[in-house]
Amino acid sequence: MADVTLKGISKSFGDKRAIDGLDLHISDGEFVVLLGPTGAGKTTTLRLIAGLERPDAGTVAIGGRMMNGQAPASRDVAFVFQQYSLYPHLTVYENLAFPLRSPARRMDPASLDARVRHVAKMVRIDHKLENRSTRLSGGEMQRVAIGRALVRRPAIYLMDEPLSSLDAKLRGELRLELKRIQKEMGSTLLYVTHDQIEAMTMADRIGILSEGKLIQIGTPREIYTDPANLHVAARLGQPHINLLPADLLPGPTPPAGTRTIGARTEHLEIARTAHGNAQVDWVEHLGDQNHLHIRVGGHKLTTLADPDLPVEAGDSIRLSLRRPLYFGQNGQRLA
Repeated sequence: MADVTLKGISKSFGDKRAIDGLDLHISDGEFVVLLGPTGAGKTTTLRLIAGLERPDAGTVAIGGRMMNGQAPASRDVAFVFQQYSLYPHLTVYENLAFPLRSPARRMDPASLDARVRHVAKMVRIDHKLENRSTRLSGGEMQRVAIGRALVRRPAIYLMDEPLSSLDAKLRGELRLELKRIQKEMGSTLLYVTHDQIEAMTMADRIGILSEGKLIQIGTPREIYTDPANLHVAARLGQPHINLLPADLLPGPTPPAGTRTIGARTEHLEIARTAHGNAQVDWVEHLGDQNHLHIRVGGHKLTTLADPDLPVEAGDSIRLSLRRPLYFGQNGQRLA
């Protein structure tokens, strides 16, 4: 495996700046997730590392070797796309073996067979090796696509939202398996997604991209508890963070310059009272927890609550703040 370093990378398509001065270092064996909405520059970053696009400025290095000007084939990367991109006329075994049969690798048949079967077992598709890829379920096809990248053992794996087209149950299963496989192999992996749950559950570090710029990078816990600005705070958390005027709810004295208060579930204290400062609009019952939709004056909030909390739609409650997040006029976090 190898580390990856991007320095001052910029890329435009016409008058659209897709990547703007991106600096990023991914350590050997690290699982890094780039999180952002459509158009943030996530896929372009992968394509620049893979050599499918050329940067207008900046450098790309893999394993300490400068890659600018190097062809994709010489970069030793494996790319897993959002769509499965399997060969429909080939069996699972043949799809997995295909990358190992290129002239550049020249593996002997016994070694090739051993590696294909080892990877097939790792991605739990070994019972389907003789099936045509067209006779697989969506989850099975994605396992084959991931296995076809793993079988090569490249310097770095690049994955472009490979789970986004699967249903929720399959996404949950493959998230766990992909993280397990990455840890077992000690591989370097850069994964891009717009799904905060994928980022939080799989990443060693999360990078928040917005309009081609890396806004913040850190562990999932750091990004969640210590966001640099309003944009980062809004990327993580379910339900989404509540953004409130500084004087809306009682609580600690905000620091000077506070324009907006960010209140997640853990920042809100709820008490039933006949004369509260808020009213419950409705309650979503989710089994082990409830979503409370609350109105304070002209502002609406959403928070989680214990299902045993005795509140119903129309009830008056008292809301107060406990160690919330503070943001200034420009949206930057205040200490």
